[in-house]
Amino acid sequence: MNTNPSDGEFGRRPEPPKPIVPKSASEALRPEQGTPPPKRTRSRASRNQFVVFLNFMLSLVILAVIVAGGAVYFGKREFEGPGPTTTAQTFMVKPGTGVQDIADQLERRGLISDARIFRLGVRAYGNDMALKTGEYEIKPGASMHEVMELLKSGKSVMYSLTIPEGLTVEQAFQRIAEQDALTGDMPATLPPEGSLATDTQRFMRGATRQQIIDKMLAHQKQLVEDIWDRRSPDLPLADINEFVTLASIVEKETGRNDERSRVAAVFINRLNKNMRLQSDPTILYGLFGGKGRPSDRPIYQSDIQKPTPYNTYVINGLPPTPIANPGKASLEAVANPSKTDDLYFVADGTGGHVFAKSLNEHNENVARWRAVQKKQAEEAAKAGETQGTTEGAPAPAAQ
Repeated sequence: MNTNPSDGEFGRRPEPPKPIVPKSASEALRPEQGTPPPKRTRSRASRNQFVVFLNFMLSLVILAVIVAGGAVYFGKREFEGPGPTTTAQTFMVKPGTGVQDIADQLERRGLISDARIFRLGVRAYGNDMALKTGEYEIKPGASMHEVMELLKSGKSVMYSLTIPEGLTVEQAFQRIAEQDALTGDMPATLPPEGSLATDTQRFMRGATRQQIIDKMLAHQKQLVEDIWDRRSPDLPLADINEFVTLASIVEKETGRNDERSRVAAVFINRLNKNMRLQSDPTILYGLFGGKGRPSDRPIYQSDIQKPTPYNTYVINGLPPTPIANPGKASLEAVANPSKTDDLYFVADGTGGHVFAKSLNEHNENVARWRAVQKKQAEEAAKAGETQGTTEGAPAPAAQ
């Protein structure tokens, strides 16, 4: 063991003290440089080009998802939000029209705000092939989603065509021809008088006139046959044509349901007694046919005795054909008339009729009606009215 004190601790000679180097004041105040941090080295994996590419692609995917999510959110909000319309409007989807054309037409009409969003929305809901042909009413402020559901539902705007009881076939055809929601030409020939149903037909725009007529013919045929099968067994009617003919006369004589069966009974009683029916509407049909009497043409006394195949003041029994299209109530009234002895009726001045069993009683009723007519004429003259017509109640039945 070395115990030489000159060798220092552990046998090493101590270094001589370093000389003190004086510094200037500025050098003494200057901060000393710290120990620099250890130098980092990138891992070999992070420097791999494939990893760099994957990181880039992941960033793109995340960005795309964010953009797509935003687009879906704002597109859905636009698709579900209120639409631009402020008034109800109709929109027609023609057969064979695709989603793109529908969307473009809706946008041009101002019914939706963006055709592209509507198209994408329809496809997102899987309704590309679900939009149906028809005419639709789009409500004010309807969203694109509501428009899509409406076109998908097929609930088209329905139009109505009403043929009132008592119109002739020719008059009914005129109304059908004038309905502009229907398409197609009218038939070249008229069907038989009395063969059209007197009710309201419902249809979509684009239905043909022939379809409506065929439907009315079928309905009336079925109605007449059903009621004829339930008729009273003792009617003095030879066949179903006479049945419809008498019903058409009842239809023209009264518009009140509460007295149809009693009016029918008068004519049934007359037929049973071989009396002429003497119905004013048959005079008019014999003179003017299916066109009807012109509104400015009065009935003259001489018309009553003009010989035509329809004038029941001249002919015996029923006319050869109906004189109008009878409704269900008149058909029912003739099939099952009231059980009365009435042979006459005349207007009572209140919209109805007063009935009589004898000619004397009937003539009294006629006198009262003439008095009512005279009073009405005087009141009209006082009011300055100048109407002059002899049409009113049926003429008194002949003896």
